[in-house]
Amino acid sequence: MRPAILFPLFAETRALPGVGPRIEKLIARVAGTRLVDLIFDLPTGLIDRSYRPKLIRAEAGRIATALVNVLEHVKPPTPSRPWVVRCSDDTAFIDLVFFHARPEYLKTSLPIGSQRLVSGKIERFRETLQMPHPDFVLDPAKANELPEHEPVYALTEGLPSKSLHRAIRAALDKVPPMPEWQDAALRKTRAWPSFNDALLAAHAPRSDADLLPTTPARQRLAYDELLANQLALHMIRAQLKTPKGRALAGTGLLKRKAIAAFPFALTEGQQQALAEIEADMAAPTRMLRLLQGDVGAGKTVVAMLALLQAIEAGAQGALMAPTELLTRQHMASLSPLAEAAGVRMALLTGRERGPSRDKTLAALAAGDIDILVGTHALFSEDVAFCDLGLVVVDEQHRFGVHQRMQLQAKGAAPADVLVMTATPIPRTLALTAYGDMDVSRIHGRPPGRKPVATRVVSDDKLDQVVDHLRGAIAKGARAYWVCPLVEESEKSDLAAAEARARELRAALDTGVGLVHGRMKGPERDAAMERFKCGEDKILVATTVIEVGVDVPEATIMVVEHAERFGLAQLHQLRGRVGRGSGKSSCLLVYHPPLGETAKARLKTLRETDDGFVIAERDLELRGAGELLGKRQSGMPEFKLADLAAHGELLAIARDDARLVLARDPSLKSPRGEALRLLLYLFERDEAVRLLRTG
Repeated sequence: MRPAILFPLFAETRALPGVGPRIEKLIARVAGTRLVDLIFDLPTGLIDRSYRPKLIRAEAGRIATALVNVLEHVKPPTPSRPWVVRCSDDTAFIDLVFFHARPEYLKTSLPIGSQRLVSGKIERFRETLQMPHPDFVLDPAKANELPEHEPVYALTEGLPSKSLHRAIRAALDKVPPMPEWQDAALRKTRAWPSFNDALLAAHAPRSDADLLPTTPARQRLAYDELLANQLALHMIRAQLKTPKGRALAGTGLLKRKAIAAFPFALTEGQQQALAEIEADMAAPTRMLRLLQGDVGAGKTVVAMLALLQAIEAGAQGALMAPTELLTRQHMASLSPLAEAAGVRMALLTGRERGPSRDKTLAALAAGDIDILVGTHALFSEDVAFCDLGLVVVDEQHRFGVHQRMQLQAKGAAPADVLVMTATPIPRTLALTAYGDMDVSRIHGRPPGRKPVATRVVSDDKLDQVVDHLRGAIAKGARAYWVCPLVEESEKSDLAAAEARARELRAALDTGVGLVHGRMKGPERDAAMERFKCGEDKILVATTVIEVGVDVPEATIMVVEHAERFGLAQLHQLRGRVGRGSGKSSCLLVYHPPLGETAKARLKTLRETDDGFVIAERDLELRGAGELLGKRQSGMPEFKLADLAAHGELLAIARDDARLVLARDPSLKSPRGEALRLLLYLFERDEAVRLLRTG
């Protein structure tokens, strides 16, 4: 149960004064529904009200605060004109301008003959100073209510900034004094304030420098969140490792047979990764390993050899991929290796139904299938293995941790787990998303892979791109044409792809196929097959071809509206070509004008084809939240930490968490008790439950 000290922070925002149902809904849109969401909603900007000039010297365009005398109210001649309140100090006049005014309210708050403190943006209209809709109008006796430095928060339509300010101040007042959960030596070295002081300082910036992620207050809060993340991951990892695994040591016989059937020798990177995986599998503890490799680095081959080791040890293996397209691709590419090794493979997707599915399931349960390749269908309750030893999950970020656990639990003893991703993940993200795993990386390009020439072209040169295709196709080339991603509507995605396919058929007088996400499986497979065997020379597609499509004869990739895609996604798409012996090219077609981020993204792709370099650059450009999609499975969302800015703190947090749990695994020491509170504060309750059950 959550500790009582935190109860006030997990109360709903409607408990705050001035927060009614309407404001509550609007606050929920920008921050969240609880007080803890408000205190972690840090300012994004600052209004400095310290500029207090005499009116004669007031500069137009600046926020200014002035003490003025109210001279007269000028009623507008027509309702469309503003209400004007004429004021002055001892040097000049100024008009306070109000559109859609409430006259009685203005006469009460700005009575003629009174002095008022006004603050807002100064403008000049036909030589007259104006202040349209002042932010503050105060009796000079209440001058202390005017903030000299006012934090700016992200807003949504209809939410007045004053209402959000008031709610955040009220929420901060409810924060109880917290015990210190950070290491004293680290705090001293970094000159970090306490948690409570850091929160107050972060919400009270006095200059733009105070908004930077590198300030002591913001660093402290980011580190708190990162430490909670790392502690939770280490606890989950310890729990996952606790059930005794089994040693899956092979003889190497099946592996040697499969390697003999390879057209190429294994690269150094593949050999290194395989050695790490084999050592893990042969150990009595369970394997939890992430295999990272760039597009086409040869991860699937390494996974297959690991599966063969499990079979040599008398167990079965499962290979799961997120799409039917990818599972069928795996089946096609791995079947020759399975045949060479004399191993029985079968496929199970949502499409397999009736007697053929029943037959596969019976063979699996009897141990007559060594490796089962499939989609989410592998989670089905009726899927039972005779003796599951190794689970391989491809494109891990498409699956959640719980799905991974569900599959590995299908073995008599908990199975070893190897997850693969072709989306190279920056080191800091790998630590936060996959901190419960060991990581192997395959560096370098496999033999036979050629670099892809990348060009960036404006869409006003689309005719030239089509001419280039015409010439290449006449010489026997095949090309992908990826249509823009229009997030708002799948229909517009589809319309764009269908229209482009029609135009290319008319312009090139050749077979043009079309694949998109709304097609039924068999229909999509048929379109892919026509492209693969050369019946269609061009394949127009939405991003459905981003992962796992393998047509070595395709040598041209055209990506339309490339500025709308993320760096990692463009890198994945480019990886669909350069797989055969022919010289390959990638044309990134953009619609001008390009924003700075899009420009940097396309420049990066032109300069490098190293997925790991691209991933780090993507993190810098987009931030962690977007890198794997805002709410991708297994991807933590940080409120206070910015991994691009606080990456070095993550490594410290990882070591700190490891040390704490080594010394105090039950978190019973004084610091341990405080760290339990930290876990609850950042809603890592799952980890605390593990402590209690473990």
